[in-house]
Amino acid sequence: MNRTASVHRITEETNIDLELDLDHRLDTSRVETDLPLFNHFLTALVRHSGYGMRLSAQGDLAVDPHHLVEDVGIVFGDALNRALGDAKGIHRYGQRYLPMDEALVLVVVDISGRGQLFWQGAFPDRPINGVASEVWPEFFKGFAQHGRITVHVVCQAGTNAHHVIEASFKGLGRALAEATRITGEATVPSTKGLL
Repeated sequence: MNRTASVHRITEETNIDLELDLDHRLDTSRVETDLPLFNHFLTALVRHSGYGMRLSAQGDLAVDPHHLVEDVGIVFGDALNRALGDAKGIHRYGQRYLPMDEALVLVVVDISGRGQLFWQGAFPDRPINGVASEVWPEFFKGFAQHGRITVHVVCQAGTNAHHVIEASFKGLGRALAEATRITGEATVPSTKGLL
């Protein structure tokens, strides 16, 4: 089984290349975007997912980091969807409570074929290193919609915005690791027979 995908997306706002290997057979993982804070969060996600990923992404940061953050989510979701193929034999569901000091975030995913994000709880409404708090849900939304995955991210506790958002990325990585795990069954994990 070859659970890999490569996606290239170029728009007037961003230029993104992503290689994804769900079983980490890539020689090295590398995350390079124009936004160092985003690199930090994405590297944590990849590390906690166990995936291999090579990402190169440039965006019009002088306008707004939103374009880069959202489009990387779109490309990551698209790549994951392609790498899963018909999704036969996957666990389908994944969940993780992820603490980071005072922060506690719950991330739950269902590889359902219905891409939607539910972002709930008392997320700190402060910028991190100049990046507005409203930017981060755009990554998760783009990922959920283009990955065709239902994603719940719930901030249970936390006052440090960096800790809460980093826990969200790490939690997504851990939840995806569980959901995309191969169970040994040869069927699609749905009573419909397809996701």
